[in-house]
Amino acid sequence: MAKFQFVVKDKNGKTHTGMLDAESRNALLEQLWKQELTVISIDEKSQSSQTLNRMRQGSGKVKLSHLIIFSRQLATLVEAGVSIVPSLSILADQTVDKQFKDILNKMHDDVEAGSSLSEAAARHPQAFGELFVNLLQAGEQSGRLDEILDRLAVYQEKTGELFRKVRSALIYPAFVTLLAFGITIFLLVAIVPKFRDIFTSLGGKLPLPTLMLLGVSEFVQHFWILGIIGVIVIVVAGRMYLSTPVGRMQADQLSLNLPVFGPLIRKVGIARFARTLATLIKSGVPILGALDIVAKTAGNKVIEQAVMSARSSIREGENISDPLAESKVFPIMVTRMIAVGEKTGELEKMLSKVADFYESEVDATVAGLTSLIEPLVIAFLGIVIGGIAVTLLLPVFNITSLIK
Repeated sequence: MAKFQFVVKDKNGKTHTGMLDAESRNALLEQLWKQELTVISIDEKSQSSQTLNRMRQGSGKVKLSHLIIFSRQLATLVEAGVSIVPSLSILADQTVDKQFKDILNKMHDDVEAGSSLSEAAARHPQAFGELFVNLLQAGEQSGRLDEILDRLAVYQEKTGELFRKVRSALIYPAFVTLLAFGITIFLLVAIVPKFRDIFTSLGGKLPLPTLMLLGVSEFVQHFWILGIIGVIVIVVAGRMYLSTPVGRMQADQLSLNLPVFGPLIRKVGIARFARTLATLIKSGVPILGALDIVAKTAGNKVIEQAVMSARSSIREGENISDPLAESKVFPIMVTRMIAVGEKTGELEKMLSKVADFYESEVDATVAGLTSLIEPLVIAFLGIVIGGIAVTLLLPVFNITSLIK
């Protein structure tokens, strides 16, 4: 994928600029033509220029909470009749985040110089994603910028809440696992060697589990650097593999089929797909452009592939639901509701219902996982710590014979 900067004109003759990722120049041309845009220029951005832009703009992401507040406040100001330029000045003065304040000040200068709000936002991809920019553009073209900004804030709030719930379900087991690992290392380094000295002074033959534990303790004490190097190599190799298309696809496929967390990840992906597509369609974004954005923001290559297949189907004059059903990623209920929405002309409403349903399903799944994880974590701690303790105590059971 390469990054291209483009300048286009819409049907009303208004000029727009932006930046998109595409497989090639021709692929981007086709994508823009499908949106009934007249292409003026397309320039491929080199890796060095992208790096320079990131250095100039700042590489850190803007917090979702700042974007939600910005969307809400800008919607209120626009609805009250305040024009964009003074609105951006007001919001920049109120923003506490320095990076976001700088971005808003630059947007203020760009809009004051004649750019549209969506064009100014597109110049700051670290703050405003493609979804945000396209919704702004749809609001400008429809004259309902305040309504779409408010809708965008609702979308961001629902998406943020969804991921907060998932994180809350994962933090507890991750913390306990890390704690168990730390306690295990402490026992192997500080406690087990003392027992080894006792066993050596007593003499006698030690049980096999105790010998294995002593061997592990010896390795951790003398070759811990090899362990650290091994972990670093595994992490780096894993990241390199996941950066490849095949690796990312396999990892995402595996994540959807995990025994405990797989169903939760699938429900989150479906909820995000439905909510994003519903928001884009309701805001007036063309269906082909909307599906392209949904695919890029899916966060899962398997779901992205299914959405792009649906996009190709629509481009050839077919429907969305059939390729989604063939992908086996989306449950039958989802594809049938989408099919009904296509036939009745109420696709946005059906997608909103799907999103509401799966967001409630995520709530129920997270609650169930929380109640399930707690006893599993306790059992895990008991097995790890208790196993070490029992292994150390095995020789004590025949201490009399060892003393003799």
